[in-house]
Amino acid sequence: MKPGHGLLIAAPASGTGKTTVTLGLLRALSRRGKVQGAKSGPDYIDPRFHEAACGTPCPNLDAWAMSPSRIRTLATRSDDFLVVEGAMGLFDGAMPDGKGSAADVAQILGIPVVLVIDGSGMGQSAAAIAQGFAMHRAGLHVAGVILNKVASPRHEAMLRRHFPDDIPVLGAVPRCSDLAHPSRHLGLVQAAERPDLVWWLDQVADMIEAHVDLDALPSAPITRASAPQPFRSHYSRIAVAQDQAFAFAYPHLLEDWRAGGAQIKTFSPLNDDPVPESDLIFLPGGYPELHAAQLASNSIFLDSLRKASQCSDIYGECGGYMMLGESLIDADGTTHKMAELLELQTSFAHRKLHLGYRNLTAQDGPFKGHLKGHEFHYATTIKAEGLPLFHASDAEGTSLPAMGLRQGRVCGSFAHVIDRLDTSRDKA
Repeated sequence: MKPGHGLLIAAPASGTGKTTVTLGLLRALSRRGKVQGAKSGPDYIDPRFHEAACGTPCPNLDAWAMSPSRIRTLATRSDDFLVVEGAMGLFDGAMPDGKGSAADVAQILGIPVVLVIDGSGMGQSAAAIAQGFAMHRAGLHVAGVILNKVASPRHEAMLRRHFPDDIPVLGAVPRCSDLAHPSRHLGLVQAAERPDLVWWLDQVADMIEAHVDLDALPSAPITRASAPQPFRSHYSRIAVAQDQAFAFAYPHLLEDWRAGGAQIKTFSPLNDDPVPESDLIFLPGGYPELHAAQLASNSIFLDSLRKASQCSDIYGECGGYMMLGESLIDADGTTHKMAELLELQTSFAHRKLHLGYRNLTAQDGPFKGHLKGHEFHYATTIKAEGLPLFHASDAEGTSLPAMGLRQGRVCGSFAHVIDRLDTSRDKA
C-alpha cells in the first residue's frame, strides 16, 4: 500500500456483494497500514461501515453533484491508501448519459478499477463480462477481478477459465450466507445498530485475507487538485440532530461549515435532548418513521424545538422534514403527532419510492441559490400547504413540482443537499 495511491471497487450491478468485499478489504488492509474508504455517489449508510472497518473518516465522492476539484480534494485530505466503493454498476449514473457513475470517479482520480463479479449461476461467462467492461470506455483501467459467491473449487476453476493476462483474477471468495448483512428500505441496517459489528468486520476481513491476494491489488497515485470553494454558512452556531433517527448528514458539509467558523453542536431527539441554543437547527434525514412513537412523546425536545422556532432558523431534510410536520403515519397505519411547525402530513402506510438527483434553487431559507442534491425516500405526502422552499428539476433538467415548505423561520424538503452548484465545473 503506497501512500497517496488508491483503487476503486466496482461491480457490473448491485447485489454482487461489493460492499461486503470492500469492507473486508478495508479491514484487512488496515491491519497492514493506514487506509481510508470513500463511497461513490449519494449514500449515508455505507460510509459509516467504511469508518468502522478502518478507523478513518469516509467521504462521499459524487461526480454528478461535485466538481472534479471537489472530489480530488476530498479524496486527498490524507495520504492514506484510498479504497473507493462504487455505487450500483460501474457505468450506472444519472440519465441521460450516466453522469456521476463510479467510472467517472475513477477517471477523475486517475485510479484503477477492480471488478467484483458475482459468480453465482455462471462459469466461463465471467471472463466475457470482465472483458466487456474493460473495453467499454477508453481511458478507464479495469485492472483486475475478484470473483464472489464461489460455490466450490471446481466452480472457481470454471470461473477463472478464459480470463486474459491483462485482467488478472485477484481472488475468489466463497459463498457464505453467515456473513450476509441485513438491510431495510433505504439500504443496509446502520452501523451503529449492529452490536456485533467489530466481530462481523473481522470475520469478513479473515475471509478476504484467505481468498484474495492483497499484495497483487493494483493502485495508482491519486490525481490532486487545489481546494475548491467550500460550502460556507453564514450561521455562527449550528445545532445538528444526530442519532439513529437522524443520522443522514453529509460530513463534508459539516466540515465546510466548521471551516467557515461555525460552531456545531449535536443533540439527540431520540434521547429527548433539548435543542442547543443556536442560530440554525438542522434536522437531517434518517429513520424517524421507525421511532415515531418515541419522538412524539419526547416533550423536552419538542417543546424546545417549538420555542426555538421563534428565534432560530430551522431546516429539515427528508426525515427531518417529516419531523417538522403535523403528523407522521407509520407503516402500521398509526398516526403520530410531530412538531407541528409546517402544515405537512406524511405517511408510510402506502409506500412509494421517490429517487433521483435534483437541481435545486432556493429564493429563501438557510441556503439561498443553486444547489445540487438528491431525493431517496418511500414516504407519501398526505398534506403539504404553504410556500415552497425549492424550485426543482431532475438530472436531465426537466422541471419538477416545487419541493418542500417554508413557514416563518422553519423550512424543509425531501431533498438532501449535496453541494452548491459550482459554476466553474472544472473538467476532469
